[in-house]
Amino acid sequence: MNKTAKRAGLLLLNVFFIAVCFGVLVPILYAFSVSLNAQNSILGTDFSFIPRALTLENYRAVLFDRPVLLWLGNTVTLALSSVCIAMLVAVPGAYSLSRLRFKGRKSVFNGLILLYSFPAILSMFAIYRLLSPIGLINTKAGLIIVYVGTMAVFGLLNLKGYFDSVPVEIEEAAQIDGANGLQTVMLILLPLAKPALIVTGMMVLIYVWNEYIYAITFMTGADNYTLAAGLYSLQATEMSGSWPVFAAASIVVSLPILAVFFATQRFMVSGLTAGGVKG
Repeated sequence: MNKTAKRAGLLLLNVFFIAVCFGVLVPILYAFSVSLNAQNSILGTDFSFIPRALTLENYRAVLFDRPVLLWLGNTVTLALSSVCIAMLVAVPGAYSLSRLRFKGRKSVFNGLILLYSFPAILSMFAIYRLLSPIGLINTKAGLIIVYVGTMAVFGLLNLKGYFDSVPVEIEEAAQIDGANGLQTVMLILLPLAKPALIVTGMMVLIYVWNEYIYAITFMTGADNYTLAAGLYSLQATEMSGSWPVFAAASIVVSLPILAVFFATQRFMVSGLTAGGVKG
């Protein structure tokens, strides 16, 4: 294949991916357009992609008239707590399964994979029965336990793949230089694992931020809603809800996650592929 054909193929590939990007952006631009619309209509014949009557009233309603900021605070508390605890569990667990050769190691690893493969909704009744007698229903602590129990396993499996890819000789060299086991992990291994740690934490954060089933089941009352449950309540029925307010709320609550993503995007490629190494 000559250079001209290669350049033409590359150009067509770039055009295709640019078109895909624009296609992905259409729903977001549509939601943004609705959020600026003064009329509560998205499917009517008079709807225009560019609103005829622009207004910021919907954003004012989100910030001051609806408890969206309260739901945001609840979600931030749950997300940060779940990320911190899940990572504190996942990192030593992944390191132990990667480096230590103890009896039953493969059985533990296979058991974790089996547990993680079960759909979460199948365990909902059992989890409810476990949390109810000890008073953890309708509490943030109970929901954090559920999220950590789910995502710590994901973090462990992903980080184990990365630790498996780090040569043992690096740790041995550090120990020859006088570092003990804790210093080797904290000063050598974890800095090397920074991309995998950041991406794993980001995946846990996104899961908790968007999770709906557990949040609506274990938390009742508008004051305890997370963002996912609260947004649903804003548009519970097509007749009573306000589509522009719902769209404005969706845009507002997406901004923190977008900010975190853009701050960590340089780690995404190396971090996502790090856990794919076969252990």
